Amino acid sequence: MRGSVKLLLMVAAVVVVALGLWFLTPRGGDTATSAHAQDGSPSAADAGPAQNGTSGEGMGAQGGTQAQGGTQAQGGTQAQGGTQAQGGTQAQGGTQAKSRANQHEPNQQKPVPVFAAAAEASNVPIVVRGIGSVAAFNSVAVKSRVDGNIVGVAFNEGQFVHAGDLLIQLDPRPYQAQLAQTVATEAKDAANLANARLDLARYAALLPQQLAVTRQQYDTQRALVAQLEAQVKTDQAQVDTAKLNLEYASIRSPIDGVTGLRLVDIGNLVQAGAGTSLVVVTQIKPIGLIFTVPERNLTDIREQMARHPLPVLAFNGDDNKQVASGNLSVISNQVDQSTGTITLKAVFPNQDATLWPGEFVNAHLVLEVVENGVTVPAAAVQMGPSGSFVYAIKPDATVEPRPVTVTQVEADAALIGKGLKAGDKVVVSGQADLAPGFKVAVQQGAPGQMNAQEPEIGPEGVGSTGINTAAAGAGGINPR
Repeated sequence: MRGSVKLLLMVAAVVVVALGLWFLTPRGGDTATSAHAQDGSPSAADAGPAQNGTSGEGMGAQGGTQAQGGTQAQGGTQAQGGTQAQGGTQAQGGTQAKSRANQHEPNQQKPVPVFAAAAEASNVPIVVRGIGSVAAFNSVAVKSRVDGNIVGVAFNEGQFVHAGDLLIQLDPRPYQAQLAQTVATEAKDAANLANARLDLARYAALLPQQLAVTRQQYDTQRALVAQLEAQVKTDQAQVDTAKLNLEYASIRSPIDGVTGLRLVDIGNLVQAGAGTSLVVVTQIKPIGLIFTVPERNLTDIREQMARHPLPVLAFNGDDNKQVASGNLSVISNQVDQSTGTITLKAVFPNQDATLWPGEFVNAHLVLEVVENGVTVPAAAVQMGPSGSFVYAIKPDATVEPRPVTVTQVEADAALIGKGLKAGDKVVVSGQADLAPGFKVAVQQGAPGQMNAQEPEIGPEGVGSTGINTAAAGAGGINPR
């Protein structure tokens, strides 16, 4: 019984010692068995204990030598957490091969194919953009001032008319008759007035002798003359009214402009003061443009407007074609707080009738013109942690990131305030593959141009490469 207890105690002690050694054994990179073997050189740990103080307990041969927590050789040498050699030696978690490191050195890097452009010097306008609509200076809904039937329409829809041109003719006969009646009444009252004036003259001659006329008769005759004079004036006013009504029977254009759609036809009865319009005439020469710009530009606009007239260029809805030019005329007296914009109005001569009322256009307000400004394609400007920069190409065909200040970007051209001078070459496409000091191979053509001229059969089927690259082999890039 005692012998069995002693045996169990000895086994327990051995287990405790073995566990202690296992916990104290170094792991990972502390095992040294020629861990830095390069390019398939044989391992020095074919058999034997692990180096750097690693214990070799429980060593057994499995086609080689195995060290627990140290080196294991299976048809070669394997260092766990260090160097592994299977049919040779391979470094894992250690030093990389020199051939891979050399691929990242700029001096041995193949040129990167890019597209480039030279910075140019030209006169560049500083533009403030806005969106607005064309507004007519005058638009008149023509209505009748008298009642009558329409007997004639003297215009075509969409016709250019001048002020005073006949548009619609109402039946004039009732007004002609009314005019004749008032003229006759005026003539009758004028004759009575002439007779009363003769009688007044006779009374005035007889009044001093007091023979046939008394003072009362004379005063009565003088009052009659005054009454008839007022009647004649009333008749004259009625004649003028009748003439005016007869003139109103001919409805004429009040302004120069373009007629709209005809809203009534011949034979319809129109009444004075009716809500229905006969036609709308709109003035288009000159014409206005009302647009809005951000309020942050208000100070610059006011300062420049005080110095000289500010040109305004009207572009079409796609903002790729100029259609008219005019001048800024009015700045609104308050900022729209809900949108943070200020409303402006420009006047255009519009002699060729390019602008049309209600049309939406893009307005380009020119504040000033920068002479000999340096410009580059907008695609050349990149954004980095420190701000805008471009990849400038040096004489040795290497690139360097150069910080720049961009004043504005207009029509795909960036105006550079500082950082470049005219003639400097910059990369406009291919920046994603660049780093400082990389060599580049400048390609001919424009970014986006496909250089594969014939269809090719690639992984996706028949078709061109679809990439911005030069001919096969140029710059180290080959089509699929």
